[in-house]
Amino acid sequence: MKKAFIAILLLCILLLPGCHGTRERNEFTLPDEFDTSRDYEITFWAKNDTNKTQTDIYAKAIEDFEALYPNIHVTIRLYTDYGRIYNDVITNISTNTTPNVCITYPDHIATYLTGENTVVPLDAVMDDKKYGLGGSEVNFDAPKRKEIVEKFLGECRIGDHYYALPYMRSTEACYINKTYVEALGYTVPDELTWDFVWEVSDAATAKNADGTYKVNGQNVMIPFIYKSTDNMMIQYLAQKNAGYTTADGDILIFNDTAFDFLYEIKRHVEKGAFSTFKISSYPANFLNAGQCIFAIDSTAGSTWMGSNAPLSDIAEDMFVDFETVVRTIPQCDPSNPKMISQGPSICIFNKEDTQEVLASWLFAQYMLTNEVQTAYAETEGYVPVTTKAQESPEYLDYLSRAGEDNKVYYDIKLLATQLLLDNIENTFVTPVFNGSASVRDAAGQMIENVAKSVRRKETVDAAYMEKLEKDISSLYRLDRLGPSSGEGEGSSSGTSGELPAASKALLITLCAVWILLAGYGVYTVLGRLKKKKD
Repeated sequence: MKKAFIAILLLCILLLPGCHGTRERNEFTLPDEFDTSRDYEITFWAKNDTNKTQTDIYAKAIEDFEALYPNIHVTIRLYTDYGRIYNDVITNISTNTTPNVCITYPDHIATYLTGENTVVPLDAVMDDKKYGLGGSEVNFDAPKRKEIVEKFLGECRIGDHYYALPYMRSTEACYINKTYVEALGYTVPDELTWDFVWEVSDAATAKNADGTYKVNGQNVMIPFIYKSTDNMMIQYLAQKNAGYTTADGDILIFNDTAFDFLYEIKRHVEKGAFSTFKISSYPANFLNAGQCIFAIDSTAGSTWMGSNAPLSDIAEDMFVDFETVVRTIPQCDPSNPKMISQGPSICIFNKEDTQEVLASWLFAQYMLTNEVQTAYAETEGYVPVTTKAQESPEYLDYLSRAGEDNKVYYDIKLLATQLLLDNIENTFVTPVFNGSASVRDAAGQMIENVAKSVRRKETVDAAYMEKLEKDISSLYRLDRLGPSSGEGEGSSSGTSGELPAASKALLITLCAVWILLAGYGVYTVLGRLKKKKD
């Protein structure tokens, strides 16, 4: 009996380390040396908006990297949006055919992590003396860990580990038709407020007797268009210090502040002062045609904005000449600005061959070199993620040449870039957990639904809001998220609330121990009673 008890107790001790959850099971150790006698085929999945310049930059980066490592061959697969990358990765996890390197977002990585040993944790990898960031055996001038902007690197942390490297960063900006603002009798402030934008937008809906709009003399005018309504809601809640989600996955988005904001949006949609990308189309199309005054989009979309925009989806004869200015998004408190930080990151998928993973890591690290970072940042309003690139003579020269042409040095693009550089400390990101991408979608859908309902002449009141909460929760399955459901970051398994096998085994073993203890107690008592009788 004693031997059985000791054996089971030892088994419990051995099982304890297995109860830390999925994130702790994602492990990887770099090989001591990179085997250059072998050839490696690695795949790289990236996003590209049919921008040939960006495609050429990817191609050159791969060519230059392969010249440094002739035994590593990189095959790129381009996607038109991050959602398609996400869906394909999820599909391929089940068949063990994930890419080696992938450009993605932390929200997506949190879902990838529900698989076992899918994404490589980079904590120890980044700090490896030989092959880590700026390591002694790396064949190029890679940035050191301390040369990555700390705020950007922190965005790649999920739970207790880093699972990605930041690649490029952007935020949102408000592109303004200053000419029309002044024609309406207003002056564009240095810091926008929501009240100012709403007031000017309402004023811009005034019409002439013939039905045309007074401010532009056209039949079309949508004064305020927001590209990403999920960011609109998220940033407004942050500015109001209202609930969105917690790091553990609690869903707080259905609160009084959010509903008050929806009522505000309702009032301006009724006046024809506000619309969204999903309802109307790209803000840039309306801005450039003189049919919009406040167009909010990413700083990475700055090359599409303004009378002289180098990229455009409208015909040349539709362009209207006006002065464009760039400001941060509207704020509730201009003295304490808050704006979202966004932009792609790079993750590496685990493989059985650790040498193949090392080859993938070297390529991912190469994407952070000055040459790649500066070249890619110059294509649109992105900002390099390393201080090494930001402070390089090449990049500083680029920033100083705003307005020299309407392509590489397009002034609106460089103004948008500088806006982010000046506000890095004012940016924030939302908590990341398995399901956080669904909450983000839900945030935007609330605004979209209200705007569409108003346009359909539906009643938007308290009963409507109550139903909206239920519909959005159901659509995005928000009731299945959060710590209590097992799908939040605080979950031990991160999958459907089911305990990991190790946890189940431990519970069973503990039960066995208590049964044995009870049995041993009864056995001892009965033995003593027998001795007394004898």
